[in-house]
Amino acid sequence: MKDVLKLGLPKGSLQDATVALFRRSGWKINVNSRSYFPEINDDTIECALCRAQEMAANVQEGTLDAGLTGMDWIAENNSDVHVVQDLVYSKVSARPARWVLAVAYDSPIKKLEDLKGKKISTELVKFTERYFKERNIDVNVEFSWGATEAKVVNGLADAIVEITETEATIKAHGLRIIHELMQTNTQLIANHDAWKNPVKKEKIRQIALLLKGALLGEKLVGLKMNVPEPKLNKIVSLLPSLNAPTVSNLYQSTWFSVETVVDSGVVRDLIPELLKSGAEGIVEYPLNKVV
Repeated sequence: MKDVLKLGLPKGSLQDATVALFRRSGWKINVNSRSYFPEINDDTIECALCRAQEMAANVQEGTLDAGLTGMDWIAENNSDVHVVQDLVYSKVSARPARWVLAVAYDSPIKKLEDLKGKKISTELVKFTERYFKERNIDVNVEFSWGATEAKVVNGLADAIVEITETEATIKAHGLRIIHELMQTNTQLIANHDAWKNPVKKEKIRQIALLLKGALLGEKLVGLKMNVPEPKLNKIVSLLPSLNAPTVSNLYQSTWFSVETVVDSGVVRDLIPELLKSGAEGIVEYPLNKVV
């Protein structure tokens, strides 16, 4: 079909998190380990697995109409694609990852200028070269095929540029971060011609809307409770919400049912406070999507 959307899914570390995100958004994706073309319960989408590093190039060339990849890999190759939606999710945490410059813990290198004439190992070669060139610092940047943290330990490089979320792996190798080059998170990107196609554009927008809603739903929970009339104003004043809590009378009673949506991070402190203030029968429930 002419207007079926060819959608690229990142193969590798983000694959499982992406499939789970699409499931919460309403699409069930079945990944077969022997195939690069997962099944999806939507006849208007065809999926293909693609390395995040190669996604932007495939979208730019039109091999894929849209895909998910990191801002880092878009920047690495100066890819000419349409960025549709910023999506902060990862295999570890719901926060952007960082590309950082790290050296041995006991290295005399303290700042970028100290790396003049030194060797840097990284997978993000082009971006790193541009970064230092823009600052007039002459360095030798070499591509790393993996195990980048070990390059400094083994004396194969003076520093590394590596991606991290928790810094745990960098610290475990006895390295010290001296500079952050960029923050990156997943982007939904589209080919320019596909974005001009009304049918494909509408589908891409639908995907962006529901993925964003699923990510927001992860951060929020719903709360329901029963509140006696004399305590209602006090309880409502305690409740943060997207707009205002929903309040309704209980049948043939002076009690009210109060319902709201709050950040999951405040619930552990909020529920005891609500109980102290007179709320009863508090129910917390997860949210699949908030749109």
